[in-house]
Amino acid sequence: MQEPEEKQGSDLSSSSVETVGLFADESADPGVFTDLLESNKARPEVVRLLYDHPATPDEVRSRAADILHLPRHGAEDLAVLKRREAEKRAREIQEKVREDRLVKRIQKLSVSEKIKLALKGGTEARGILLKDSNKMVVLSVLENPRLTEPEVEQIARNRSIVEDALRVVARNREWMKSYTVQLALVTNPKTPVAISMKLVPGLKKRDIQQLEKNKNVPEAVRALARKFVKTLKQ
Repeated sequence: MQEPEEKQGSDLSSSSVETVGLFADESADPGVFTDLLESNKARPEVVRLLYDHPATPDEVRSRAADILHLPRHGAEDLAVLKRREAEKRAREIQEKVREDRLVKRIQKLSVSEKIKLALKGGTEARGILLKDSNKMVVLSVLENPRLTEPEVEQIARNRSIVEDALRVVARNREWMKSYTVQLALVTNPKTPVAISMKLVPGLKKRDIQQLEKNKNVPEAVRALARKFVKTLKQ
């Protein structure tokens, strides 16, 4: 007999460590921690996460300690963990407030002022301006000399960025030396087909194989990847 859908959905034994961590970070229900431990007793990395997590209820932490044969945290250790978690939460709130204030300030700028900020602004300002509705503002961010490779990679992956921004990235020889930037462009369905087609031959075997199965990219790009996969098999 098939189990009820709700019960099936509550199975956490196959969740990644990152997913378990997200549950632990966001849940205020002690029962969630019990379920996480019960579902993952055979996974030391998950049990350790629960043992170290500051929000884990004392009873669950003690059971995790027993499973891992680790000492149970004393009251002082728990106080340190909880203080660190509180400090982390406070920093996240402060960062969110600061970002919201910056967004409101930027929204009040004229287009010409946004362009000037795009050319000289810092990381946070650049991230906000890349979402601007004005194409010239977005393209001006790409002329900022402080733009980093991780930012360029994010731009290359961005499916909502203006197409001209992807063309600018593809024309920059320094940025295109990065394999991750090349791969990000090829797998972005917004990238012009002509650009993607030129990059496919330079991809690694496993990435070409994955590209062949990627239904988000244009069919012409998948067809070229398919052709290379057949060649690799010969």
